[in-house]
Amino acid sequence: MTDTTQGLSMLEMFKTFDLDVNGITLHGRAGGEGPPLLLLHGHPQTHVIWHRVAPALKDHFHVVMVDLRGYGHSSKPPGDAEHVAYSKRVMAEDMVALMRSLGFERFAVLAHDRGARVAHRLCLDHPERVERAMFLDIAPTLDMYERTDRAFASAYFHWFMLIQPAPLPERLIENNPRAWIDGVMGNRHAGLAPFAAEALAAYREAMMLPGTAHGMCEDYRASSTIDLEHDRLDRDAGRRIHCPLRVLWGQHGVIEKLFDPMALWQACASDVSGRALPCGHYLPEECPDEIIDETLTFFNAPAGAA
Repeated sequence: MTDTTQGLSMLEMFKTFDLDVNGITLHGRAGGEGPPLLLLHGHPQTHVIWHRVAPALKDHFHVVMVDLRGYGHSSKPPGDAEHVAYSKRVMAEDMVALMRSLGFERFAVLAHDRGARVAHRLCLDHPERVERAMFLDIAPTLDMYERTDRAFASAYFHWFMLIQPAPLPERLIENNPRAWIDGVMGNRHAGLAPFAAEALAAYREAMMLPGTAHGMCEDYRASSTIDLEHDRLDRDAGRRIHCPLRVLWGQHGVIEKLFDPMALWQACASDVSGRALPCGHYLPEECPDEIIDETLTFFNAPAGAA
């Protein structure tokens, strides 16, 4: 199958890479001038989610956009009984190895959805690596599972479908990958209207790649098992995020309706600021100008300021 991401006009100013790190190959794009800024995407997308944001950031940061393992054109290793291969701990190690391979020992992180869960673990396991972090439209995984009720389970049905034992959810998705992309993304606040045709085509194409459905399911299976174990151990030990953390979420999304994201993140981190933006779940594509402004302000803030 042709890699349509190679010709995305919206990101053509960035150089494509495929780097072997941590036993897998990570696919992405990088470029720009300034301090390193790692951008991580969520489900069911790829690094293409940053197409409306990254071009405006390249004159201020060396931007690194990458497909998480299991997604896009990065490796999709087989899962294991304990879901270790897709634990956020291992996925965070992917990012440390990737940034080191690009010459960066310390960096900032801007992350959405699943990528923000990887970034959360990255901040906890590798605090010496992360200068600052911005999480988009998530509450802590442990809190979301522990506070599950009918409203949350209905809105985030995929959290519970994807964790079912293999291969049932994989087979259902692989039967019609486009329906999964269009249904999951289109069933949010603004439907499919916020997504550029070229980006939507890239998401559909990536969803059809062999192993993507399995990698995606393993990501969620890990979050409901081994990731919760790691999170509980950190909570019990009093471990918190200590770098400056900015949290943003959509005022029309599930996080706003069912959780108190500021209170939940303040319980997990020592230096938190944040607010809701006038959009749904897909902040980088629904509110790109606000994300650009927030990024330039927060990541360029002087030491000690949030």
